[in-house]
Amino acid sequence: MIDQRLAQPVSAGVVSALVGFTSSFVILLSGFAAVGADPGQASSGLLAAAVTMGLGSIVLSRWTRTPITTAWSTPGAALLVTTGTVDGGWPAAVGAFLVTGMLILFTGILPQLGELIARIPTAVAQAMLAGVLLKLCLGPVTGLTESPLAVAPVILVWLLGVRFAPRWAVPLAFLAAAVVIGVHVLIGGVTTGSVSLVPHVEFTAPVFTLAGITGIALPLFLVTMAAQNVPGVAVMKGLGYEVPWRRSMVVTGVGTLVGAPAGSHAINLAAISAALAAGPEAGPDRCRRWIAAQTSGIVLVLLGVASSAFGALVALAPTGVVAAVAGLALLGTLAASLQAALHEPADRLPAIAAFVTAASGVAIAGVSAAFWALAVGLVVRWVLRTGRA
Repeated sequence: MIDQRLAQPVSAGVVSALVGFTSSFVILLSGFAAVGADPGQASSGLLAAAVTMGLGSIVLSRWTRTPITTAWSTPGAALLVTTGTVDGGWPAAVGAFLVTGMLILFTGILPQLGELIARIPTAVAQAMLAGVLLKLCLGPVTGLTESPLAVAPVILVWLLGVRFAPRWAVPLAFLAAAVVIGVHVLIGGVTTGSVSLVPHVEFTAPVFTLAGITGIALPLFLVTMAAQNVPGVAVMKGLGYEVPWRRSMVVTGVGTLVGAPAGSHAINLAAISAALAAGPEAGPDRCRRWIAAQTSGIVLVLLGVASSAFGALVALAPTGVVAAVAGLALLGTLAASLQAALHEPADRLPAIAAFVTAASGVAIAGVSAAFWALAVGLVVRWVLRTGRA
């Protein structure tokens, strides 16, 4: 007979890993491809991201004996989609990922850097994120116009999931997309000969360019901190757990550095999926919930090993299906970002300025719109507040 004290945290950890992975891996593959990765490099990046975030959960939960879980930066991957290829291509993107890892690590080592990040107004940071997400969240709409018969079932399953099983809405949408892809392959004469299911890692020699640092590294770091690490700490605090900030930043910074040469962009504290491993679903004994985080980490490593199969599935998808799944996965994040951006009346105009700048997608002097969105929001906020009591 299975010990219920063990069964509950283990099952919660499995659910946390499955929901976290299937809800957003499509966004990672799209982001890697957007900044210049070929299918093999994108698959390698997905493997590295899953394995490093799984190891991060294992290390932090065992080190602290609390149910701390780590995740890949989903908003960061969305940022990559809107950024596109920078000067230097994929090697420059890998160089930017390494810089991001160093910045995360320095945040844990240098308290002053963490304090500087904390001073960025929440409204401006969240507005920048919302602007980045807007284009991606149009995916279900544009997908319906491109492939209505393929995309409509995915949206319908997602909608039913939101109504009856909100936690599983996006994974169910992905499952529906997998069925659609299978039918597409069977009746459409799609060839699968060039698709590899063997897990592999492709290392890329990094190239450090100004465009990569300003267009990818800095916005990726800021988005990861504002949209993942800070909310992750808040979620855990709401569940009664104090997250050791410095240790968490060191572990996720090192994890990002280790995964970057293989194509991973960033790992961070989990936010939404954190509640699955640290909440009541992980059992009544709070002292044993760290087992859920351990389990989640182990399952994520296993999913990472199977990442080539997920990449192959995406590669075979009909037009519009991948974009639709990615858009559905990000709708909740977009809603939360807009709510946070517009919460304070005094910051609404700077937030809107940052939002429209990021949503424009216009790169100036090789620097991505996300960077300029943050700059515009801060300037507008400074102008409006200067001279006021």
